[in-house]
Amino acid sequence: MTRVNENYAKLPGSYLFSGIAKKVAAFQAAHPETEIIRLGIGDVTQPLAPAILKAMHQAVDEMGHAETFRGYAPEQGYLFLRDVIAREDFQKRGCDISADEIFISDGAKCDAGNIQELFSLDSVAAVCDPVYPVYLDSNVMAGRTGQYHEDTGKFDGVVYLPCTEANGFLPELPKEPADLIYLCFPNNPTGEAIKKEDLQIWVDYANQNGSVLLFDAAYEAYITEDGIPHSIYECEGAKTCAIELRSFSKKAGFTGTRLGFTVVPKELIRGNASLNAMWARRQGSKYNGAPYIIQRAGEAVYSPEGSRQVEEQIGRYLFNAKTIREGLAAAGYTVYGGVNSPYIWMKTPGNMKSWEFFDHLLENAGIVGTPGAGFGPSGEGFFRLTAFGTYENSLKALERIKKL
Repeated sequence: MTRVNENYAKLPGSYLFSGIAKKVAAFQAAHPETEIIRLGIGDVTQPLAPAILKAMHQAVDEMGHAETFRGYAPEQGYLFLRDVIAREDFQKRGCDISADEIFISDGAKCDAGNIQELFSLDSVAAVCDPVYPVYLDSNVMAGRTGQYHEDTGKFDGVVYLPCTEANGFLPELPKEPADLIYLCFPNNPTGEAIKKEDLQIWVDYANQNGSVLLFDAAYEAYITEDGIPHSIYECEGAKTCAIELRSFSKKAGFTGTRLGFTVVPKELIRGNASLNAMWARRQGSKYNGAPYIIQRAGEAVYSPEGSRQVEEQIGRYLFNAKTIREGLAAAGYTVYGGVNSPYIWMKTPGNMKSWEFFDHLLENAGIVGTPGAGFGPSGEGFFRLTAFGTYENSLKALERIKKL
């Protein structure tokens, strides 16, 4: 008889954002007259930049002619895209990353879920708390964790790294052995960033202990302050201990077109295995690359025109973040983030639980956010708002919150 993967049964309820969508749909069905302002899921709202669209149209035309038609993409991605990424995202920042260390994919979310396949099932995973759910969920599904405890909101066999007000939302080094350490900076959901000297401590720790850092830099394009690294490879020794995940979704609005990449350095070796070679082999067997048309669109992000247009869009989102952050602070709320990221991490008022505040906002203001507890036990008492909406809706949301 066929047996299912029973590790899936360990996962509590539905995926965070699926659960939110069901709640909002039920509310909207009962209150069709209410205008819903969505500041919850991290989906962009601005259209693709003109330079990107121009590149996509040209690529579409190429697909219609035998001499320029493209079939399957190379398993590592087209060299034209990997070359420009290596040059613009890394080498110009002093990072010694080459095109053969870059692997194009259909998005950082897929890579974040799949990268754990490179490691043995007895590897111990450490995650920040609160955290983007994919890191933990994928390790649970793989069978790398024990049972879930509803009273604590934690899984057995996982090392939790609390990110709280007390430590400035920056995790402390593990107090117990950890093989795979997930870090995300600028962080989702807290919106906080890490200074280079603090990130260097993690790199040194990983090299000393034989750990691998899985560094999610999906929001690096939103960094505005000096001293905040855009890549973990700005730190000395990172190539021997770190894998970096990148996304075009938040940077250039590719949430509907799907494009990302993962950097696996050739120096990253554990035992007798090269993780670069292993990931290349996996890409060859489980192809999850992006189509030629989308990779040409990604190339256009780095063109002078595309870069300028993308930066303008990022600037609009950051202005929304500044508007929400400062408006909430002026109204007496305690807020964090929103400076180097498109997320505002607000403290719920009156000791409200985060899901209680979710219901309160939805029912009394028609605003959708994300409960902090959905990202982990240390997220309780906090709430995430995104700046990916329009400026007009950001202002409307502020006015509604002020009236509560």
